[in-house]
Amino acid sequence: MQNTLRFNDALLIAGRAFKPFQCVAWAPQAGSGELSLSVIDRAHTTLLGRTLLAANTYSDPALLAKVLQQSREQLSQQGYALEPWCMPA
Repeated sequence: MQNTLRFNDALLIAGRAFKPFQCVAWAPQAGSGELSLSVIDRAHTTLLGRTLLAANTYSDPALLAKVLQQSREQLSQQGYALEPWCMPA
């Protein structure tokens, strides 16, 4: 059985996945358990991407890795250069 990630662990992982850019995360007010991620440039002037993750996605390491990798690929296709990253063990 695979371990589940806590909310704070998922935030830390997501924050590292988009370096050198900044990943801003928050939980919407509705209390749905969702996590909203926005990737912005370091000058805080340009939104590069945004995604909404359900609790079952960010708590599952394999699903979280898949979604973060897809988001990284989308940013790369848009011409943004990201630092190398892999899902922590």
